[in-house]
Amino acid sequence: MQVVLASASPRRRELLAAAGVSITVDPVAVDETPLPAESPSAYVDRLARLKAVGGAARHPDSIVIGADTAVVVDGEVFGKPVDTRDARRMLRRLAGRDHEVLTAVALAGRGAVRSVVERTVVSMAALTDRQIDAYIATGEPFDKAGAYAIQGAAAPFVAGIQGSFTNVVGLPLERVLQMLNELA
Repeated sequence: MQVVLASASPRRRELLAAAGVSITVDPVAVDETPLPAESPSAYVDRLARLKAVGGAARHPDSIVIGADTAVVVDGEVFGKPVDTRDARRMLRRLAGRDHEVLTAVALAGRGAVRSVVERTVVSMAALTDRQIDAYIATGEPFDKAGAYAIQGAAAPFVAGIQGSFTNVVGLPLERVLQMLNELA
């Protein structure tokens, strides 16, 4: 069965390719506005499901993977920064403390939708304003939830993780492969 990734994320595509999963990429755009009183976990799950269902409508004979990642600190969801000021605000809030990375993955196909939310705790090192500004100048933070890439130039900022590394990159690969095997 054909697998479709309903995401434009190059990191998700690369993770699946590295695992040997052959995919077609067909991003599905959804309104990412949080609902009133929606928990971070429910938020990412809802978006992943919307993407997967939207992709399944376009690819009814395929398994469609929808995913959404959010960085959460003190209950606040950090998506992708809108500008330099927003990236700086996020990185200052994350510096020197733990935060959660939540990635929801939804698989739609064969008339069903199944989803999971993976949680990883990331411990961020203390950062100076100079380090933050130098990192922002690389341009890397702007298409990343929480304004950093654990697999990129921000790797030295990460003091430790509890959970899935690939979840922080954008796709909990072990969980996705398990779900795909269950549908095969």
